[in-house]
Amino acid sequence: MRAFHKTTFAGALAGLLMSSAAYAAGGMAVPMDEVRMLDFPQPVATVYVGNPLIADVNMIDAKRAFVLGKNFGTTNLVALDEKGNQVLNKTITVSGRTGGMVTLQRGTAQTTYACVSSKCSPAPTPGDDNQPYSTVTGQIDKHEAMAKQAIANSDNP
Repeated sequence: MRAFHKTTFAGALAGLLMSSAAYAAGGMAVPMDEVRMLDFPQPVATVYVGNPLIADVNMIDAKRAFVLGKNFGTTNLVALDEKGNQVLNKTITVSGRTGGMVTLQRGTAQTTYACVSSKCSPAPTPGDDNQPYSTVTGQIDKHEAMAKQAIANSDNP
C-alpha cells in the first residue's frame, strides 16, 4: 500500500509542477481527456498543433477553439491569420486526469480506475499494463462501433 501512495503522490506532484510551469510561462494546462477554451487575440485562419498525439484543437469560430488533452506531455499550438502571420504560439501541457482516479500498482504493473461515488471502473491511461489496457480499449472500440451501427440502421429503416 505504501508504494501506491508514493506513486500517486509523485504523479500528482509532477502533474501539478508541469501545469504550474506551463501557466507561469503563458502556456495552457489541460488535464487528459478534458477540454479548455482558448481565445485568440484576433481572428485566425489556420491552427497547427505540434504533436497531435498530446493535444488536439477544434475550432468554434475564428476567435475561439477547444483544446483537448489527449496524452501526457507538452506540445505547442500555432495560430496564423489569413495572410499567414503568426497570431499565437502557445505551449500546451497535458497532465493527468482530474477527479476521482485510483492507480493500482501490482509489482511493475499499473492499472488506472475512474471512481464515482463508491464504484470504480477501468480507465485506460498511458502507462497502464498492456493486458487490461488492451482489453478495456477493445471493449470501448466495440461499444462505439455498435453505437455507430445502430445510428446507421435507424437512418435507413
